[in-house]
Amino acid sequence: MYSSLKISLDLILSLIFLVLLFPVFFLLILGMFLLSKNLFFTQNRIGINNRPFLLYKLKTMTDETDSSGSLLPDYQRLTKWGIFLRKTSLDELPQLFNVLKGDMSFVGPRPLLPQYLPLYTEEQLKRHNVKPGITGWAQVNGRNAITWKEKFELDVYYVKNQSFLLDIKIIWMTVLNVIKRKDISGEGTPTMQPF
Repeated sequence: MYSSLKISLDLILSLIFLVLLFPVFFLLILGMFLLSKNLFFTQNRIGINNRPFLLYKLKTMTDETDSSGSLLPDYQRLTKWGIFLRKTSLDELPQLFNVLKGDMSFVGPRPLLPQYLPLYTEEQLKRHNVKPGITGWAQVNGRNAITWKEKFELDVYYVKNQSFLLDIKIIWMTVLNVIKRKDISGEGTPTMQPF
């Protein structure tokens, strides 16, 4: 029952936010173009029912490589503009297009990389029984400051208990966390460690 209402809400709200945030998008893209010329980051992620889709984000790192052609570590490629985008979570704004396309929802487990699929337990795979979200229960309860095991437990809790009120609570907690810039990075690293 709630899932069909959620699809409608996602569609309507993503359209509203894309219109309202157009000036912000324009300024961010202009700033990125002037500073780095690298605008968007796209990556295959896994969505509902283990289906892959292309995730959109604003680019926060360069593509610099070492002498052997391997990408430099994340902390060396993260730009000053990228640090600002991550701290404010503005790098996530293009995911509104993913919501509009139906790949994602506003609230749900964060979509992860395809290579993690064989590593999940049967219980952890339940996180893919719903659409992935821009924000989720794990994000407002630790984000990159908690372990993968804790994240998956929180994701599965959300899948089993999703409701309109829980989604409202998660969105409210997300706003507070963004304002406080809470749990953006893992310990000693600008990005989450691989699973």
